[in-house]
Amino acid sequence: MNRELKEKFLRLWNKHFYGADLPVTFYYTDKEDTALLSKAEHCLIPNLMQVTAGTSLRFDVHSIGCPGGKKYLGFDDTIRPEFEYFLSYGIPGKMEGERYKKSPELVKEIMKSMPKFKAPKKFIVFKRWDMLEDREKPEVVIFFAPPDVLSGLFTLASFDEAEFNSVIAPFSAGCASIVQYPYLEKLSPHPRCVIGMFDVSSRPFLSPNILSFSMPINKFTTMIENMEESFLITHSWNKIKERIALKEV
Repeated sequence: MNRELKEKFLRLWNKHFYGADLPVTFYYTDKEDTALLSKAEHCLIPNLMQVTAGTSLRFDVHSIGCPGGKKYLGFDDTIRPEFEYFLSYGIPGKMEGERYKKSPELVKEIMKSMPKFKAPKKFIVFKRWDMLEDREKPEVVIFFAPPDVLSGLFTLASFDEAEFNSVIAPFSAGCASIVQYPYLEKLSPHPRCVIGMFDVSSRPFLSPNILSFSMPINKFTTMIENMEESFLITHSWNKIKERIALKEV
């Protein structure tokens, strides 16, 4: 991690978002000495709440119990049998559906365009921004944030873009919205940010006023560079900044 960039963000975050939580980052690696190997027997999200508190965690294909987690972190491309029924109304007497989509046919149509990627290394490591070491290179930055902080990040993401949709909110599992989608955005000439954690199955593991806001590191670096000439130095933002510092909801 570039130490100058790391310290610059910490300084500016404390200045403009004082009181807001620091973001989590992730990167892929083959090294086993980067963080504690953790086990997520079910949903990955509760483990990531440990990372927001400062505990660095490492996962591989064997330590993630959720099939969706394995898929959306790039460790396995298998889809559970009869997934189209699982995501819709289920199969009476056999499977209770999540009812996130109206019909199996609609799910099948969606599955045709679902993005795919393969994890480039054996492990994925999650670390809070301030815990990153010089030798580590984060690939995605993830904020878990309330509306006031989200408004600042959303507006900053669009500061140097003519595109109206520089932030997207794709229908996805919670882990896909913070790993798969922002990771793939790094390959775009105009990488977008991803607002997420709308997944009803994942929401119980988050505070009720929290969503996620994620972006690839190349987009985040630009956002850092723009902070001191953006709306963050205006009186309008000062009103919001005061509320963030007080942690009002």
